Amino acid sequence: MHNVGQFQSQIDPQPGQHPLPVRNVIEMEALFRRPSGELLVAGASAAWRKLLLQAEMAAPHVQIASIEGESGVGKQTLARYLLSRSPLRGSEFHRRDAREWLLTEGELATQSGFTYLDRVDMLAAPGQGLLLAVLKNLQDRAPGRLMLVASSETPLRQMAAQGQLLPDLAFRLTAVRFAIPSLRARREDIAPIAQALLDRICARYQHRPMTLSPGALGRLLQHPWPGNVRELASVLEAALLEAGGDVIRPDDLALHPGTESGREAEPLNRGGDLSLDEMIRRHVQFVLDLNHGNKLRAARQLRISRSTLYRILGNHSVLSR
Repeated sequence: MHNVGQFQSQIDPQPGQHPLPVRNVIEMEALFRRPSGELLVAGASAAWRKLLLQAEMAAPHVQIASIEGESGVGKQTLARYLLSRSPLRGSEFHRRDAREWLLTEGELATQSGFTYLDRVDMLAAPGQGLLLAVLKNLQDRAPGRLMLVASSETPLRQMAAQGQLLPDLAFRLTAVRFAIPSLRARREDIAPIAQALLDRICARYQHRPMTLSPGALGRLLQHPWPGNVRELASVLEAALLEAGGDVIRPDDLALHPGTESGREAEPLNRGGDLSLDEMIRRHVQFVLDLNHGNKLRAARQLRISRSTLYRILGNHSVLSR
C-alpha cells in the first residue's frame, strides 16, 4: 500500500448529533451532485481546500484510507470526491455499515472497486478482528483495483490509545487519514455551502432559484451547527417551503439554539462585537478580500446589489431586510 504522507488536520472533531431530520443519507448525498453527476464540493476555507488537495494527491495511489469527523460533516462527500479522482472513477460507490457487518473476510478480500465502510468506530471486538484480517490480505494487492475508505465519528488513534480499538487496525486505517473539521470551525464555508445546497434543493423541487437575504445569512453564520452540513440542508429545505418569495429571510429559518449533545456554541472570537450585523459585515469583508477589493464581483458572489454591499460596509443594519 502506498503511503501518501500523514494527512493530518490540526482539529480533532468530537462526535455530534444533528437536531433536525433528513429523510435519508442517499437523499442528502444527492444534494451534492449536479445534474451531470459531478460532485459538488463547495467551500472556501483553507481547511476544506487543504482536504481537497490532499484527496487529489492521495486518490491515484491509496488503497486504504480513513475519514474522521462529526455526524453530518461531509464524510461521504469527501469519500465520493476521492473516488472521482482515483483510477476507480466511474465505479459504483458501495456503502457498508460497519455496525451491520455481514461480509466474510474472503468475500471482501476478493472484491474490486470502491467500498465506503461507515462507522468503523462502532465495530465490536470480533468485527475489528475481521477487518484487520481483511486489511492484511489487501496489503499485497496491486493498487488501482480496490479502495476501502473507512469513516469514523471518533478519532481512531484516540480510540486505540484508550483501548477501544485494536492498535494495529488503527495504524493501518490512519496511514492516510482525512479529518474534516466541524462546520462551526470553518465558518467561511457556510455561505458557499448554503447557496450550493439551496440551488440543489430548488432544482429537486423544480422551484425557481432562491437566494439568502443578508439577514438570513447572518443567522446562518452565527448558528453553532451541531448537525453540520446535514442540519444546514434540513434547515434550508424547510426554509424553501416556508418562504413566500424568491428570497429566504431570517424568519424563514427554523434554527434552534443550543445543541443536543450539550456543547456550547464556539464563538468566532474571544471578545468584541458578536452581533448579527457585525457577523454579516465580517463575511462581506471576507468575500471582498477574496476578490481583491472588486466590489462588483463580490456583490455578485454574495448575490446582493452593490448598494446593499456599500450599506453593509458602511455599518448600516441589514437585519430588517
